[in-house]
Amino acid sequence: MFTHSEAVGHMGRGWKGRGGWQQAEVPSAGDAAAWFGGRLPEGWFTGDPEVTVDREEIVVVGELPAPTGEYADDAARAAAEDGRISRFREETRDERIEIARQAEHRYQRKVAWGARIGGTEVRFTTLSAPVMTRLRQPERLVLDTLVDAGVARSRSEALAWSVRLVGEHAESWLAELREALTKVDDLRSKGPDLG
Repeated sequence: MFTHSEAVGHMGRGWKGRGGWQQAEVPSAGDAAAWFGGRLPEGWFTGDPEVTVDREEIVVVGELPAPTGEYADDAARAAAEDGRISRFREETRDERIEIARQAEHRYQRKVAWGARIGGTEVRFTTLSAPVMTRLRQPERLVLDTLVDAGVARSRSEALAWSVRLVGEHAESWLAELREALTKVDDLRSKGPDLG
């Protein structure tokens, strides 16, 4: 499954020089799910991995076979699932590093990995990208309230929590927006070449 999160086409950020940051072209990662599907060794996952792409990172999460056996309770089953994921992480480390190196060269983005079994999902070495924003006092007060209430340890963590909350509750709207942006990209690529 491929989740397309490139909100404004195939643009990334790059250093412009004295003037500061500017948008810079990065390669399209529209074929990343297919590339990983063809590149990953047979038997790593029970099906095609979920591949999520944004401007900075590609995250590849695959489903592992469930451990077989009888478990006393859900906690024991979760521990077995976590153990199976840890084993996968260790046994595939060198090969995942090589595949990530190739993908990073091809797509100009960092690659992170994850595995899922049943209700247990673990992501390995995901990127945490800094985002600069300006907030007025009412927005800062919202963040400070979340910190004061113990929901978050810092304004940065409170902002990340808020973004996740909006993402969970606005997923269908965000999906429509992503689809519309993909159509804009397609139309833009069919336009006249002015260069």
